Amino acid sequence: MDDLHAHKVPGIDWKQQAKGALWDSLRMLTPQRQWHNPVMFVVYIGSWLVLALFFRDLAGRSEEAIFTGVIDLWLWLTLLFANFAEALAERQGQAQANSLRQTRQEVKAKKLHKPLREAPYHEVLGASLRSGDFVLVEAGDIVPTDGEAILGVAAVDESAITGESAPVIREGGGDRSAVTGGTRVLSDWLIIRVSSEAGNSFLDRMIAMVEGAARRKTPNEIALSILLVVLTLVFLVVTITLYPFSWYSVHDASHSGSVISITVLVALLVCLIPTTIGALLPAIGIAGIMRLLRANVVATSGRAIEAAGDVDVLLLDKTGTITYGNREAVAFYPVQDATEEHLATAARRASLADDTPEGKSIVSLAGERFPQINDKLPDDAKLVAFSAETRMSGVDWSGMQLRKGAPDTMKEWVLSQGGTWPEELDAVIQKIAGMGATPLAVCAGARALGAVELKDTVKRDIKVRFAELRAMGIRTVMVTGDNPLTAAAIAAEAGVDDFLAEAKPETKLARIREYQNQGYMLAMTGDGTNDAPALAQADVGLCMASGTQAAREAANMVDLDSNPTKLLEIVQIGKQILMTRGALTTFSVANDVAKYFAIIPAAFVSTYPQLSLLNIMGLSSPRHAILAAVIFNALIIPLLIPLALKGIKFRADSAQHILRRNVWIYGMGGLIAPFIGIKLIDMLLGLL
Repeated sequence: MDDLHAHKVPGIDWKQQAKGALWDSLRMLTPQRQWHNPVMFVVYIGSWLVLALFFRDLAGRSEEAIFTGVIDLWLWLTLLFANFAEALAERQGQAQANSLRQTRQEVKAKKLHKPLREAPYHEVLGASLRSGDFVLVEAGDIVPTDGEAILGVAAVDESAITGESAPVIREGGGDRSAVTGGTRVLSDWLIIRVSSEAGNSFLDRMIAMVEGAARRKTPNEIALSILLVVLTLVFLVVTITLYPFSWYSVHDASHSGSVISITVLVALLVCLIPTTIGALLPAIGIAGIMRLLRANVVATSGRAIEAAGDVDVLLLDKTGTITYGNREAVAFYPVQDATEEHLATAARRASLADDTPEGKSIVSLAGERFPQINDKLPDDAKLVAFSAETRMSGVDWSGMQLRKGAPDTMKEWVLSQGGTWPEELDAVIQKIAGMGATPLAVCAGARALGAVELKDTVKRDIKVRFAELRAMGIRTVMVTGDNPLTAAAIAAEAGVDDFLAEAKPETKLARIREYQNQGYMLAMTGDGTNDAPALAQADVGLCMASGTQAAREAANMVDLDSNPTKLLEIVQIGKQILMTRGALTTFSVANDVAKYFAIIPAAFVSTYPQLSLLNIMGLSSPRHAILAAVIFNALIIPLLIPLALKGIKFRADSAQHILRRNVWIYGMGGLIAPFIGIKLIDMLLGLL
């Protein structure tokens, strides 16, 4: 995860960030802002109450004035430290948003009357474009708004959005057609169909998402907040009822001593309620979003971030995620009386309408093996484009129907044409699939000519990463359009738990619903229009920034790097957010328990002198004990801010082991730290 945190982000001036956050924390001392954090709102009310008591004692020249004033000072510092944690996290979000705003320029757009390269255009402001308009962008132009390339091919500089200096290729049609407003065309041209209204582009939504003030709490965060509020109310009622007990005890003839003061009761309440986690909870949530942004991932909702931490099943595309994605044709296998040249010629012609990398590699391999095959499509040729539904492509050429595609699809095609499927071809297909490669069958009408071998390579480190996910209790499922034999071979080599072969959009959707009906939380990645239904159904749907507009709108996360393996990092970040929240909550609860031993005996020793026997920490005096507990309660917040912002170091482990580690490290640490800290503060107060 360390390389994830060091991901390319605009440099942060931490000194300037801290200075700005300090002023923000002062501005946040308003009832309207404090009300959003009920735990700290109680501290806020208590601070004003003790301040009023301080002025009363000061006016009456009471000996209590100094004690009351110091207690009040540290109560206000507790609030400032809590505000500072949230303000610093929000400052990071604002810095990211400001860097994104710099990429949003008011540019002129070449609006076309018709979606044709030669069509006339007139220049308009980018803000005036509406969904469905057609725009021409040429070398040197800035893409005015989000859209889908429908014609042309161009190199696009997306560094302003992704931070990557290398240009990417965008072309009309296919799954690499989406373009983002604010990027720059470096070469050639594109005709773009606008897909968003002014002010609602992807960049606008990104800016809104990273603004700390616009962040919505996640469901788990809301549940934890409710728990903290309930605990605060319980301790508030307990503290209020303690005063009449003290009063009646003192005024009873059989007792002596003094009634507990309001100042001490407020100090007791502040130390009893979960101020530590209450102060850090907003910062943890904002910092979680920022960690995703540092990984160049934008989540459209806090629910998606949280779901990533609870994921049980990962659906991963084979190509580009498990394998390197450069699947290429490497061999032709003719059957029956067909020759290799005959097969290569038919495969080449059937692939001329296939814009996928595989189709292009078949054309390239045929040209390398047989240079004499350089014919072009005649004007009357009818192209059959490749689609995820048909899983074949081809051309009707001079009365001949040439087709190339998945073996099962091609078998249905041959039989539907009245032909027979040769057993020899089945043997060739099984041989290719058994080697972990992908076979494609080639047919001319009702006659099967042979198969083409497509070869891809499994990524070297992917098996280790899947083992880590398995240790965390996450099931990995490879999704591929390959036949079951090929899928099984690659699944075994990659080390996934399951695979879905010959996957169509409806089969992906059905598998996702099946897992969800069994109670699993599921994540998947995709970038094509055919992936949109599954991305929308998944609990975490990750779309590539280079994907189609339909896929980007269906997903709840967008990877600006267009790296399919990023889904693994997203799950780790989600787990890290939950681990951080759980660890700091454990520390906070244990921390509060330890503080009880210091402040409760000291608070009531004036009423019940016998409680002095409970001074197991050997604190110098009741006042010092109370003051030391309040000071420690305030100081622990800024000390934990770096941990809240950076997050707990991620380790691939089971939930039981993580819980056990949290209890031992943060639970025991939360118990021990107050004893040491309060004792040291008490000793320092004694010296002063």
